[in-house]
Amino acid sequence: MRYRTLGSRRISVLCLGTLPFGSAVDDGTSFALLDRFVERGGTFVDTANCYCFWREGSDGGDSERLLGRWLKARGNREEMVLATKLGALPAGAGEWPANREGLSARTVSDAVRGSLNRLGTDRVDLLYGHVDDPRTALEETVGAFAGLVREGLTEQVGMSNQGRERFAASRELARLAGFPGYAALQQRHSYLRPAPEADFDYQVALDEPMLDYVRSQPEVTVLAYAALLNGAYAQRGRAVPAEYEHAGAARSLTALAEVAAETGATPNQVVYAWMLGGDVAVVPLVGVSSLAQLDEALDAVELDLTADQRARLDAAR
Repeated sequence: MRYRTLGSRRISVLCLGTLPFGSAVDDGTSFALLDRFVERGGTFVDTANCYCFWREGSDGGDSERLLGRWLKARGNREEMVLATKLGALPAGAGEWPANREGLSARTVSDAVRGSLNRLGTDRVDLLYGHVDDPRTALEETVGAFAGLVREGLTEQVGMSNQGRERFAASRELARLAGFPGYAALQQRHSYLRPAPEADFDYQVALDEPMLDYVRSQPEVTVLAYAALLNGAYAQRGRAVPAEYEHAGAARSLTALAEVAAETGATPNQVVYAWMLGGDVAVVPLVGVSSLAQLDEALDAVELDLTADQRARLDAAR
């Protein structure tokens, strides 16, 4: 495993996403995956207060409760960097995602306490706003997160699925007020570029304007979800998601396959290595349901692309 810093914390360069743990992935398998991640040097795990509310009988707290059980059983809370997210859980009448709980001061305060109870801990190391909330003033959300840091309920704060202008404005508001600014940004991101007309609804894809911004803000750590596009790279010829179908996709996939053949790695591993070694180094969130998938991801940490291979991958995008 390799490591880097996220604000004040040392983290593994891969973050284990636990969205299906405790629901679609049973407790035994979830524990085995978490144990293997730690055995191989992983320290950084990610969850949210809404996983997996869309499954029948779920209130959205399954993943957090599973992590709480695992942390208690292993007695390793202090060795782990624990991140969770709030703001996307359905609340009240209407259809999701329009009825998500949002990021008002009251919601932020109440939601984090629910997360801490499910996780069985007195604080998290990183707390994100899960989805931007245009209905709530940025000042209110920034102040609410700062209050949680003051209370010791979270060490650091971040944001997910927020565009460049509002993310930058939030950090500037925090700076002017002397509040802790967002130390992490979690966005949809993969090797394939989205099509120009792609619509991800509430999800926000990492784009060049945001990359330009974070290049000037080295204290911000960028994390990527959906890095492997739900298995689209695993088998050549498999259809990519419709949002990534465009004229350049075939060229990009050809370059990816060529580099994979040269290195003896899988296309998935090349995607991870490309993210980890970019001029803006991105921390991938690894979503797995088997030990084989996890080992494949962990092995990618040791893959160093040559300057030529990286240039060809970049050019093909």
